Amino acid sequence: MGDHKEQQPVRVGAAVRRRRRALELTLAVVAERSGLSVPFLSQVENDRARPSSTSLEKLADALRTTAVELLAAADPAASVDVVRAEPVADGDFDPRTRALVRGHHQLHASEFTGDHDAGRELQHRNDELMYVADGAVEIEAEGRAYRLGRGDTLYLTGGVRHRWRATVPDTRIIVVAVAEHIEAVQNKAR
Repeated sequence: MGDHKEQQPVRVGAAVRRRRRALELTLAVVAERSGLSVPFLSQVENDRARPSSTSLEKLADALRTTAVELLAAADPAASVDVVRAEPVADGDFDPRTRALVRGHHQLHASEFTGDHDAGRELQHRNDELMYVADGAVEIEAEGRAYRLGRGDTLYLTGGVRHRWRATVPDTRIIVVAVAEHIEAVQNKAR
């Protein structure tokens, strides 16, 4: 069992499609701007074709971005990544934040240890879940205060303004959220 990240090819298609749609461009317009064919662009967006570095540069230019940005927003084809706990010295109670997921993914997770800037109001584009692993917190959301202890969770939909603070030393909370680059889909009333 190794601690490694599987190096797999990335699926750039979804990133290309998201960018094209954000700019409200058709495949035909992107094809005209890039000099690439509509069928090829369709295959790229559906991950049936992988563009060469030259084609990716042309595509990025047509989408008013860079190849690096498209690759950063790409989805890994398949990956496994282990994030090991960081050693903490006894008596070290300094506030810390640690990413639990590395890279650019659909899910973002962080561990907060110790206190947090309670005056800082947060508002995230997408949904998030706060889980108290140790200690206790007080969370203010939508004008109400919630006291959470070890094992409690609080779910916040995207756009909810909130702030939180640890109420006991050695508090540790896990925050799992849909990444900011993911566009949330609203359920339409039937």
